[in-house]
Amino acid sequence: MTTQILPISDPAARSRAHALIQDHQVIAAPTDTVYGLMCRYDSAAAIEQLYVVKNRPPQKAIPVLIADEEQLDLLVAPPLPPVARFLMARFWPGALTLILAARPHLPAILTAGQPTVAVRMPDHDLLRELMRQTGPLAATSANLSGQPEAHSAEEVLALLPHGIPLILADTPESGREEGPPSTIVDVSGPATARPAILRVGPIADAINRALDEFGYPPLAHADRD
Repeated sequence: MTTQILPISDPAARSRAHALIQDHQVIAAPTDTVYGLMCRYDSAAAIEQLYVVKNRPPQKAIPVLIADEEQLDLLVAPPLPPVARFLMARFWPGALTLILAARPHLPAILTAGQPTVAVRMPDHDLLRELMRQTGPLAATSANLSGQPEAHSAEEVLALLPHGIPLILADTPESGREEGPPSTIVDVSGPATARPAILRVGPIADAINRALDEFGYPPLAHADRD
């Protein structure tokens, strides 16, 4: 397969990405953390291809990226927990992934058969502009499972032997400042239980302080390490 590399800042390139995504294909694009593989969140066939391209174990669910809070309604079963809304207001867009109760119509391959879905709003204006056209995107880092993440379009091309039709490359116009992978917080449990941080990222301490502020009993110092 011949892979095109086009700048994400080019509206024609984003239109090409939109067309491929609507055709149930997998593309790669930059986020505010690392480059990601992306496809329609509601297409089992596209998500299956994403697993193949990445060589991802099928028991590992795929997170979903959104352009704005309105797109949550497509993914998350109501009601939205108050702590989730509190954290979203504080840390979105940004490197915070929330685990929330999933709508039952989501493809089982997306959630790995679990009742929850991982959702994030990336701090990347041009990627969110694309998602306003495509809708939410199932997305995972653009590398083979277990291998280092890709930090450029050229690295994506080198890391994926199966090939994909399009890589959107970041440009200085995007204003992107790449950061480490996101912090993952599970807010799907009982409202009385303090949400668990499942993956510690650079904002984990700030999230713990926010949870203290929200009213959960503070963690012991050792638990914050």
